[in-house]
Amino acid sequence: HVQLVESGGGSVQAGGSLRLSCAASGYDYNGYCMGWFRQAPGKEREGVAAIDSDGSTSYLDSVKGRFTISQDNAKKTLYLQMNSLKTEDTAVYRCAADLTCVGKFGYWGQGTQVTVS
Repeated sequence: HVQLVESGGGSVQAGGSLRLSCAASGYDYNGYCMGWFRQAPGKEREGVAAIDSDGSTSYLDSVKGRFTISQDNAKKTLYLQMNSLKTEDTAVYRCAADLTCVGKFGYWGQGTQVTVS
């Protein structure tokens, strides 16, 4: 079965960096769109970044220039490098996968907490 497992979250001071990882298994990783989403307390979930099967990427405006999404297809692992973190980046970050970057994602990880103070 499809499994997405995030890691790399934690607490960091504003201006710091973190790198999130998402290990995927149970499906043909290649050919899928992968995305990072986040949800802060009391706020709706928002898409942070996505990388399509052709390598094209997209970002939430507020993270452009600070976050970088990448993947290692051989390791079936998705990454999110987060630099210059701000307090407003505090949220639970989840990775997701689907055949297309358009519409709702069908597969989700459990999430990892990122706290910026």
